[in-house]
Order: sequence, then structure tokens, then C-alpha cells
Amino acid sequence: MSGPVPMALGPFKFKAHGLGFTEMERKLDATWAELETAGRLNALQWTGPTSEVITIKGVAFPAEFGGEGALNGIKMSARLGVPQILLSGGGRIYGLHAIEGVDEEGGYYDRKGAPARVGYSLKLRKIGFGFSLLSLLRGL
Repeated sequence: MSGPVPMALGPFKFKAHGLGFTEMERKLDATWAELETAGRLNALQWTGPTSEVITIKGVAFPAEFGGEGALNGIKMSARLGVPQILLSGGGRIYGLHAIEGVDEEGGYYDRKGAPARVGYSLKLRKIGFGFSLLSLLRGL
């Protein structure tokens, strides 16, 4: 039983049954430089966006619906520094993201020590297209 796929992080699918997500938060930071002026309020000059961070929170029930494999894959991508593209099921492309953090919380453990419920939170930061190792590789 897989269910619909409302979002995917690279090959890892968030499903209604499996690795389900309950919340998504986006935070965009854009900076303005303050320029001192004489006799009036200081002027502001927009210098551009500095970062975009997406936090995805959800719950998996590994024994009933699976999802543990996808969560382990996301953690492996984070450990190896492999960025992933974030897509919605409706076709929206959020772009390439670095996985900056994975928080996990287990609950309702069975007699074998496996959690029946796993809550998680993913911190994703959008990768810009300035000078980076990734931009060097694109030139090849």
C-alpha cells in the first residue's frame, strides 16, 4: 500500500502511507544594507536573498506502512553531502537542496526494541548557483 506522493526529495518519496509529512515551513532571508545619509533616515539598498530554508516535519509508522528505508536514505544523503532536488506532487520544483539536518524521535517501542512511531524533522537549505564545487562540476 503506497498511496499518493505529495512530495519527493530526490528519489525519496513522501507518501500518505509510509514516510508521511505533516508540516512544511519555508523561510527566505533577504538582506538590505543600511547606507548612512545626512539629515534624513538612512537609506536601504537591497543586496539580495541570502538563504532559503525548508523544514519538513512528519511521522512514519515503520511496522504498518514502512518509510524507514526512505528516512535512512535521506540520512545517508546528508552524511555523504549529496544534494537532492525537492519536488511537489503537483509539479512544483523547489530546486536543489542540501540536507543540513535530520532529527528523529522514536516512540511506542515493541519488545524487539523497534519504534512503532518515528517522528522526524528535516532541515533543507536551497543551494545557490554562485561559486561552489557543484558549479565547477557543471562546467565539465
